[in-house]
Amino acid sequence: MNNDLIAHALQQAGDDTLICERAPVGGGSISQALRLRTRRGEYLLKIGGRGLPGFFAAEARGLRLLGATGAVRVPAVLAYADAGTESYEPSPRSDSTAGSEPGFIVLEWLAAPPHIDSGRAGELLGVALAMLHRASAQAYGLDHDNYIGATPQPNAQATSWLAFFGEQRLRVQAELARRNGRLPATRAARVERLIGRLGEWIDDAQVRPALLHGDLWDGNVLVGPGGQPALIDPAAYYGDREADLAFTRLFGGFAPTFYQAYAEAWPLPAGWQDRTHLYNLYHLFNHLNLFGESYGAEIDATLHRYVG
Repeated sequence: MNNDLIAHALQQAGDDTLICERAPVGGGSISQALRLRTRRGEYLLKIGGRGLPGFFAAEARGLRLLGATGAVRVPAVLAYADAGTESYEPSPRSDSTAGSEPGFIVLEWLAAPPHIDSGRAGELLGVALAMLHRASAQAYGLDHDNYIGATPQPNAQATSWLAFFGEQRLRVQAELARRNGRLPATRAARVERLIGRLGEWIDDAQVRPALLHGDLWDGNVLVGPGGQPALIDPAAYYGDREADLAFTRLFGGFAPTFYQAYAEAWPLPAGWQDRTHLYNLYHLFNHLNLFGESYGAEIDATLHRYVG
């Protein structure tokens, strides 16, 4: 990882003191990540974003949007720049090429406690997420687009959740799958039928815009100082709160205390179980587009579940 860029990123975050320690941080497929300790503090630095215009700006805006609610802990954004938008003076031995600089984001480092009580952390997260979801807006979507993983996520606002979910979530991903050669005729026909019949499972009158994390799997949850949970890597927008909860169940689920605490703080409406697989189609299609046809069978089974 380029030392000049690391130093530049820290300077943009207001720290030009000596780096005392650096260690790689795993878990990300889009960026390289480092934990940095200087004489002034500790930071998480992520470097990458080539080919993803506005990627780190979107991450910064999402974190700040969630943090502004006061409902959930997020790492403070200290500095960021997107690929190709920043220039710095590389040393003569640097391998950096003009115009090819990656982007970066510098975040507050949230140190985990020595012992984590997963049950308690799940309970705290459930309460915090219910509070986050009470942050509302006049429309579904968001006033800017962002990313879901490495996939562009359009957020054109709509006053109907049915219209937003059908067009900006299912149809967008299906069209991307078509361009990727992963939307055979039968799958395409089922998606169209499902979009036309969403009202059988979703009552627009019973949904209100809730601020969502948007990419809520366990890899985007940290346990920080004092055992307090924190959220990272959002794909934020305003939508049905059930969509956030549905995704928590797709890859194994969170601790039982999380669901219990959420339900006590804000019970879900009747029929939420029938919508869980429906909302997870968005994420399954995204994984299909990112990682390939290994997700196709689950998509087809879900489509069959709803429209035969």
